[in-house]
Amino acid sequence: MTETSPVGSVGSTGSVGSNRHPVGSELLTDVRAWLDRFICFTNEHDADLLALWIAHTHVANETYTSPRLILDSPMPSAGKTTVLDHISRLAHNPIQAASLSSPALLVRLIEKGIRTICIDEVDRSLAPNKPGVEDLIAIINSGYRKGATRPVLVPNKGGGWNVNEMPTYSPVVMAGNAPDLPDDTRSRCVRVLLMRDLHGIVEDSDWEDIEPEAHAIRDQLHIWAELNRDNIRLSRPTLPEGCIGRSKERWRPLKRVADVAGGTWPKIVDNLIERSLEEDRSEREDGLMREPAAMVLIKDIRTTWGENEIHTPSKTIVSKLITHNPDYWGLSSNYGKALTVQRMGRMMVQSFKLNSERLGDGPRGYRLSSLQPVWRRLGLPPLSETDGTDGTDGTDGGAY
Repeated sequence: MTETSPVGSVGSTGSVGSNRHPVGSELLTDVRAWLDRFICFTNEHDADLLALWIAHTHVANETYTSPRLILDSPMPSAGKTTVLDHISRLAHNPIQAASLSSPALLVRLIEKGIRTICIDEVDRSLAPNKPGVEDLIAIINSGYRKGATRPVLVPNKGGGWNVNEMPTYSPVVMAGNAPDLPDDTRSRCVRVLLMRDLHGIVEDSDWEDIEPEAHAIRDQLHIWAELNRDNIRLSRPTLPEGCIGRSKERWRPLKRVADVAGGTWPKIVDNLIERSLEEDRSEREDGLMREPAAMVLIKDIRTTWGENEIHTPSKTIVSKLITHNPDYWGLSSNYGKALTVQRMGRMMVQSFKLNSERLGDGPRGYRLSSLQPVWRRLGLPPLSETDGTDGTDGTDGGAY
């Protein structure tokens, strides 16, 4: 899908200050060039990501979801606050929130319409041990999808209180030094990594001189957004293979913007998505992305299941798991104790509705025929079964 036909042409050779309607591809190139001028990116592709994210804030009402942006760095003085300063001058209706005193405040900031919420120092303001941080995180998580609300008490004029359902949907950018955010929050985020500019390759952001230029770019973004809201809303762009589920919700808003803007930007977003998917795969292989314990359990059971076994006693499974993955299931695990049959049983019931059972007069354990459907539904290849030996034909008849 392409954007509404512009009147004339604008771009890096003359978009700022032009009276012509902005061309999306050239405008995004202008935004990228502006950011590259003042921000030292660790990876050059992050400039593309940031330009697209800023543009999407102007059409967030049409993109349905809004990926949370993390400005991350392992060290202080890496330029995170500088990036927030630029976002606050280029994004749609921004609000700087250096600290968040309560969930109610965060909700009231967007009570009258979508705003771009810029939160600095999230390594402190959203630290896991901070009182009330769970409610703040819940709003940030829920507010990434259009239609999300939070009940808030509002005083009546004559006394008493009413409960109002206030919207929580808005773009959010969070800056911090390696912030310890929950996994479900990170899964909603795109990330820009920053390092110090040790060689002086970027210009200082002297706002006394450059603020009018930044506002001119913002105004062009607003004009482009007004011209193309319907196109953005109706856009259903094709995403790279494997971009599904939460990844799709993160990346489709940016692909919609790129798809309507045209030029090389759809391909640029595809490259960003493929890079992100590859990073996710690599982190999973390196063990950097934490999976729920039940997922680790069911995968490790599959890995350690004996050849041609149709039923394995629970004690045998536990012993194999501890030997196979001692750091996770042994005495040195974060749980503080070695896995027991009772704990494994609770996890299997709560997560997969699988109960242990006896084979004849033997000890309780788990049937391969009951585990196979679970593995299939989780996208894991089922193990081969010996036809007829356990009284099943290998179909999805087990509990889940």
